[in-house]
Amino acid sequence: MSALVTLARDGAVATLTVNRPEKLNALDREVLAALGARVAELAADPSIACAILTGAGEKAFVAGADIGEMQALDVAGARAFAQAGHATLAALEALPIPVIAAVNGFALGGGCELALACDFIHASERARFGQPEVKLGVIPGFGGTQRLARRVGIARARELVYSGAMIGAEEALRIGLVNAVHPAAELARAVAELARTIASMGPRAVAKAKEVLREGEGLRLADANALEVEGFAACFATADQKEGMSAFLEKRAARFTGA
Repeated sequence: MSALVTLARDGAVATLTVNRPEKLNALDREVLAALGARVAELAADPSIACAILTGAGEKAFVAGADIGEMQALDVAGARAFAQAGHATLAALEALPIPVIAAVNGFALGGGCELALACDFIHASERARFGQPEVKLGVIPGFGGTQRLARRVGIARARELVYSGAMIGAEEALRIGLVNAVHPAAELARAVAELARTIASMGPRAVAKAKEVLREGEGLRLADANALEVEGFAACFATADQKEGMSAFLEKRAARFTGA
């Protein structure tokens, strides 16, 4: 397996690290392929209940797509590159387990898009976000125009995309792009603690919650609520539901098995 994206396991928590610090973890075709392979590895591992995605080094989560590789692309090549990015990020987004982006530095262009494909983002105080593609004469190509608008609202997304502005972690928190900001030295610990908390919950319930939240996002409220009813009911066919409720009534910690 490629060392461009590493995978470490700690109990039920996995950490994916984009490992190209000499290029600020920039996404080229090889990195996208390595990330896709790691995502497939996670999808096939039922022992993992939550994942963290981060970047190697202190400067960048992912500074963007690799401009050196993109510069020579023609229209067909650009389309293929964008499609590869979309496919990888869609696979990440579709994982049944929650994925937390731990943004430790620059998350620009493709890096911001990668973070947006995670369930939510925790950031270092040093983190910087943006979709600066218009400065290069192009637009976001890995979902930035769409996921950013869904995260922060269409008007804020328009402003960020049209201006190519880079914003700091506190501004990203204010507009709802990130969930929390931590001192740089505490980011990894804080995110790992949260991931362990999520992993300790009923895994079938967390997976069903992710499914319902994701599928309901674009539906009319009545249809989304109907989806929730069916998801709620489905949980009662699981051993985890019986264990969770029995543990509550017996005033003990639940022992979930994912069954």
